[in-house]
Amino acid sequence: MGGGEGLWLAARIAAAPVDGKANAALIALVAAAFTVPRRAVTIVAGDTARLKRLRIAGDPAALAETARSLYAGEP
Repeated sequence: MGGGEGLWLAARIAAAPVDGKANAALIALVAAAFTVPRRAVTIVAGDTARLKRLRIAGDPAALAETARSLYAGEP
């Protein structure tokens, strides 16, 4: 994961978009990056689209800090 354009984060997934495998891989990647359980990450919009909107449940301050570090390209 890394910084995207504007307020977006970009991720590349190797899983094929078949039977929800790419969405599951994206959820696993985001959960790992934000150190939250997979159940804390849900796809709000774009289930079948390339661009997706996700909701991540957790401490807002910690999530915002993680998002800032990811957007900046920090490890």
